Amino acid sequence: MSNLIRRETSHVVAVQEQVGQYLTFLVGTESFAVSILDVKEIIEIANVTRVPLTPDYIHGVINLRGSVVPVIDLSARLSRHCSEVSKRSCIVLVAVETGEGSQLIGMLVDEVREILEIPPANIQPAPDFGTDIRTDFIQAMARVDDVFIILLAISRVLSLDELSLLSDLAQSQEHLVAASD
Repeated sequence: MSNLIRRETSHVVAVQEQVGQYLTFLVGTESFAVSILDVKEIIEIANVTRVPLTPDYIHGVINLRGSVVPVIDLSARLSRHCSEVSKRSCIVLVAVETGEGSQLIGMLVDEVREILEIPPANIQPAPDFGTDIRTDFIQAMARVDDVFIILLAISRVLSLDELSLLSDLAQSQEHLVAASD
């Protein structure tokens, strides 16, 4: 029985690698993509509630059908400036695995482009140089029509443990600055 499960699992993985569907979007002027399997929904910018004493990359929270969903400003998370919300800005909802299951998180992006099928032959390992974002955030680089698209490792970019740790650190620094005044 375990051989059957193993064969079915490897078959699913092989099919996923063959399909290679990615949602592409812009952050600033750069093209990024995530596996379509990670995307749960794309929504317009709604009423985002800012949360006091949170780092810049936490844009706020939204109420999605009765659930509170954190929204991460992907530009700020990638160590760039905070996004300016425009008519083309969207929130891409993705599921991130945690120790307790799956957590829905929104990513604020400047523009959603399209869903592309990228063959494995067009996907290359991430370079160790030439990028201004953390290399552990990059899953791979995809070449589409002589343009490179950064495939994000969404579980690392939106790591809840790291986001929580960074938020705690930012709050500690704010308290130190306030105490010294």
